[in-house]
Amino acid sequence: MDGSSVREPYYRESLALIHHLGFGFHADACAPGIIDLLAPVLDRHGVVVEVGCGSGLLTRHLVEAGHRVIATDASEAMLDLARRHAPGAEDIRSLRLPDDPVPAADAIVSVGHVLSYLHDEASVDRALAALAGALRPGGVLAIDLCDLAWGRAREKAPPQIWRDDQWVLVTEFSVPSPNRFVRVMTTFVRNPDGSWRRDDERHDNVLVDTTRVPMLLAAHGVEASVVSSFGDETLAVGLMAVVGRRSG
Repeated sequence: MDGSSVREPYYRESLALIHHLGFGFHADACAPGIIDLLAPVLDRHGVVVEVGCGSGLLTRHLVEAGHRVIATDASEAMLDLARRHAPGAEDIRSLRLPDDPVPAADAIVSVGHVLSYLHDEASVDRALAALAGALRPGGVLAIDLCDLAWGRAREKAPPQIWRDDQWVLVTEFSVPSPNRFVRVMTTFVRNPDGSWRRDDERHDNVLVDTTRVPMLLAAHGVEASVVSSFGDETLAVGLMAVVGRRSG
């Protein structure tokens, strides 16, 4: 099969746009706490690598705070949006964990449980090791991850509908196993001529026991803690912040 005919598995054009227009609240809520954590990085004019930048919602906060940012994502549709909405980033590029090399960084940040989109728990572990290995001495890590509690809290969640004048998102949930969370999403986006285009995506998320993450990161030189938030925000049930630092 020609590679050009293979569709992106996650966040194609319609869902990427809906996420940008209707779901920026998570990045907005997390930004103040993350910016506070990155104060030492700003003081030394270090480079922040953002993993899973999406449409640039957090990226803009970081750039406006004065940070040098390399924003990355695995979705080409998201990267296209980020180039338009976060033009102040030093670079916006494709990065697919756990295999692509992570740029050397003075800080690595990520919101939206990006690593939870990987294939399995072993891939999550490899990605965590890759992030730790990319941090320079004194570097800061601030990411979020879906814990096993994420699935337990949503085992019987009913379908949800979000809508706006220009889009509709219908999502059904399932928890096929304790470490797997599935969303089946149908999107409708209004075309310029007033008609609607439909797309469907299935998102499989890996859930992990986050209590073991600090030990894994310590083996790669990063002392980290799993905490309930980056700052004063309230994260969704089962979503945990991982905050750490490489000694230096």
